[in-house]
Amino acid sequence: MPPEADRRWLDAAARLALRGRPLARPNPAVGALIVSPGGRVVGRGWTMAGGRPHAEAVALEAAGAASHGATLYVSLEPCAHQSQRGPACADLVAASGLARVVVGCGDPDPRTAGSGIARIRQAGIAVEQIDSPACTASLEGYLTRAHRGRPHVTLKLALSLDGCIAMASGESQWITGAEARAHGHLLRAGIDAILVGGGTLRSDQPRLDVRLPGLESRSPERWVLTRGEAPQGWQALPSPAALGQAMPQAQYLLVEGGAGAAAAFLAADCVDRLAIYRAPIIIGGGQPGVADIGLATLPEAHGRWALSDSRQLGKDRLEVYERLPCSPE
Repeated sequence: MPPEADRRWLDAAARLALRGRPLARPNPAVGALIVSPGGRVVGRGWTMAGGRPHAEAVALEAAGAASHGATLYVSLEPCAHQSQRGPACADLVAASGLARVVVGCGDPDPRTAGSGIARIRQAGIAVEQIDSPACTASLEGYLTRAHRGRPHVTLKLALSLDGCIAMASGESQWITGAEARAHGHLLRAGIDAILVGGGTLRSDQPRLDVRLPGLESRSPERWVLTRGEAPQGWQALPSPAALGQAMPQAQYLLVEGGAGAAAAFLAADCVDRLAIYRAPIIIGGGQPGVADIGLATLPEAHGRWALSDSRQLGKDRLEVYERLPCSPE
């Protein structure tokens, strides 16, 4: 099968994996497709709620005997470790009769880390690992957790054209329109935890839930950035530095406000993505979206962010920026 087709099937597996977010926690959300030699999907799966069964197990069960001679496309290397909750996926794949396996991302978990691929090859099944940006992106929370010891962090800002999140009086409902707010709720539905600063909690009493029909159960854990105690129904994060320890299982965190919380995470270099919803209004003299982050010179502000997505949401504009790797000295 030509590499272009392999990439397309891996892209499809990555999209399928998103159905497991965030319900697969604490496991990564993985997608798997089993494709016959004629190019027909005979089995598909994604990581189920609570992390089991894994995507490969679901896809293999769906395919049944049709998996013989077929190709498995999976967004993450099949696991090689045994668990009380289920068998190692590498063993299931090895015994499946598949002809070929295409993996979109290696697993950094030391219990697997190449062992899954090796075990499948030992069973006589051809395995290829292809560098798939789509699969890597679908696993960004899991990979950030593995490599940085903390969840992947998105900072969401709803701003006027002049960078304000509220009037000088504090009035902020609503900066953006209904379409942008609905998209923000969709973001919430795919993350484990959501955080605001103590000032925002006291002044706005935000619900921070998901209000999209059918997705209400996806509302994330609520956190507040404070060194004091959190109110009932909330959890306290003393500082961005404590993020990994305070949220040991979370893979995705959404920081929603206000200016102090945004500045704290930016200053600590704990923001991986910016999601900026920009409304076509000018407030003038309003409250800024981000407080001081400690930059001493203008050149320090450059080379940190790259635009990855931009789209119109009703009258508003969404701009998504990814954090660039630090340049070597």
